[in-house]
Amino acid sequence: MNEPINKKEFLKQELKEVFKLKPNNRHWSIPVLASLCVGIPMFVGYVMNAFSSALTVSLAGLVILYMPTNSNFVGRMAKLLICSFGFLISFGIGIIFSFNPIISCIVFGIFSTIIHWLSLWLKMNPPGNFFFIMLAALASGIPFNLEKIPEKIGLIAIGTIFACFLALTYSLITRKPDIIKETSGMLKKVHFKKDADYAESFIIGFFMFISLLIGHLYEFNKPYWIPISCLAVMQGATAHHIWRRGFYRVLGTVLGMGLCWIILSTLKDPLGICIAIVILQFIIESTVTRNYALAVVFITPLTILLAEAANPLAQSPTELITSRLIDVLIGSLIGALGGWFVYHEKTRHYVVKKIRITRLAFKKKK
Repeated sequence: MNEPINKKEFLKQELKEVFKLKPNNRHWSIPVLASLCVGIPMFVGYVMNAFSSALTVSLAGLVILYMPTNSNFVGRMAKLLICSFGFLISFGIGIIFSFNPIISCIVFGIFSTIIHWLSLWLKMNPPGNFFFIMLAALASGIPFNLEKIPEKIGLIAIGTIFACFLALTYSLITRKPDIIKETSGMLKKVHFKKDADYAESFIIGFFMFISLLIGHLYEFNKPYWIPISCLAVMQGATAHHIWRRGFYRVLGTVLGMGLCWIILSTLKDPLGICIAIVILQFIIESTVTRNYALAVVFITPLTILLAEAANPLAQSPTELITSRLIDVLIGSLIGALGGWFVYHEKTRHYVVKKIRITRLAFKKKK
């Protein structure tokens, strides 16, 4: 008798969470800085008639999201430079192994495992491993051309360098003291290896492999959208959070697809697309910490515009949006299943136990 009431109360609570805005803990300058890192390269590319290349540079500018605003000058620039190098590695691995779909999926799965383990080991704050894996996935979908690889990686390098330059300027203006104290605090965030981290990383990598493989086996036009959506859902902190994030992802995606269709149907000129991307980036950075579901509504059109605006298919908004919606829904379902494996205690303890038994067996052999 109480079960229907509980379900109704649960549904009411979830609906409240969709429209609830948390207190804003970000300074207005951070959304502005992120918008500049993404927007300026696009406007330069538009003026120089190189819009397609400019989109890749702008995508690399998202490295600015890893800048720790509560750190000092040295801490900010050190982390940003390390993450910039990580962006280059991620994109390079994705594009170098794109010559064969199966090999690409295997390498992508292994790379995702390593990146997720490193993000756990270093206790990286959000967005964590997301954009590293996203870049590798996007690069794996680029048609293989050995001569073009240096050029493509170079565009990512330009984007990260420009973001670092803006971050340097921003950090000099808002410079903080106590360099030794704060940089030593950064090192304390690193924690020792844990078997649970290995288990979680393996599961994440396996589902990244499976999601990209499904995209290739069923010959999706852009197979990388499936692992990207899968990863977005699997980033939940708890099993309940994963299902909630999956629900938010699907709901926000449907609304975001509608918004993207309106943008692509209305704005045919690259200049209009540039302005729309800058506005979307500002809105996302202003809302993502306040309401994830609301942010997804704007994240969806932003990612599609950055990845697909130069695609001829963008001239047919209905066809493009339909394809992306199917990709995201499949990826979200796989992500929800992957999240169940990550946070299901029995599965997790079983894997951890097997790792410990194997480790003891190797020690005995020695």
